[in-house]
Amino acid sequence: MKSFIIKFTLLLMGLLFVPTIIAHAHVKWFTEVEPERAPIEQIISPMFISLAIVTAGIIAVLPQIMPKIMAYKPFLKVEKRLAEFRPYTFPIIKYGAAIAIIIQILTGGLFAPELMAPSDIWAIAPWVAVVLLLIPHKIASRGAGVLLLLLFGITTWEYGLFHMLDYAFYLAVIFVLLFQSTKLQPWSFPVLYLATGLSLCWVAVEKLVYPTMATDVIINHGVPTFGFNPETFVILTAYIEFVVGYLLVVGLLNRLLALVLTLIFISTTMLFGMTEIIGHFMIHIILITFIIEGVSFYEPPINMHRSPWEKIVFIFLNFLFVLATILLIYYRFA
Repeated sequence: MKSFIIKFTLLLMGLLFVPTIIAHAHVKWFTEVEPERAPIEQIISPMFISLAIVTAGIIAVLPQIMPKIMAYKPFLKVEKRLAEFRPYTFPIIKYGAAIAIIIQILTGGLFAPELMAPSDIWAIAPWVAVVLLLIPHKIASRGAGVLLLLLFGITTWEYGLFHMLDYAFYLAVIFVLLFQSTKLQPWSFPVLYLATGLSLCWVAVEKLVYPTMATDVIINHGVPTFGFNPETFVILTAYIEFVVGYLLVVGLLNRLLALVLTLIFISTTMLFGMTEIIGHFMIHIILITFIIEGVSFYEPPINMHRSPWEKIVFIFLNFLFVLATILLIYYRFA
């Protein structure tokens, strides 16, 4: 029975991630099409509602299946082996952030390809942050965190809060840098998971609200759609990306998701080239730490419920609520 459950879940996960070659690309990086907001009645279509219900149902049963999967000996061995690397997660984030910033500076951006690097007196600030990140001392790390927070604030002022929600994971990286070796350190990875998950959810909704941009990317870059028409494929990829973000937030499948996402980002590089590497380098670093950390530190919100049915109902309704809330906020303000 256990073998059947494992095979079924792996098959389900494989099918879930089939149409994700474009799901984790920021479409605004690869198209010159002007954003055109779709009518709300076009977004909330019968297909959208059906997918929402089916997706919520699939996610709702995952907490009942995953403990059986993770009790399998090969997974326990992998868990034990990866746990040995946990002392290195902070250096990975710190020095990975330094490399990410260097790449952005050398290509004329900051935090993302479409965000211009600061000029005038602020032009030196990213380099100072890099130097501080390379110094192996907690005071230097905090100084880099303060500088990056200031730069993120300036960029948010320039581009707007809702635009910068795409890159909320940088705020979590800043949190990690600021509070290493303090009483708030245990919150570092929960914040990192939350911010990264919300970023993915936010970017996913962009594909629903502005479908013409994503459709243009699919057509002009020859993205395989596995038999779906481009419009349907956009909706599927948006759902997949939203699900991934949601699962990171609620603390399900984090290590597996991180591994799958890493492989997906590598595959998208073949389609979108250097811009993809530049834009997603920091995400790669974060996903490496997720693969190492798993969820050992994280108390999933579903654990507030005891019975299996309570957990299933909670996840089902919570997913629908989060999807509707983020979609409506994005549609109204972004």
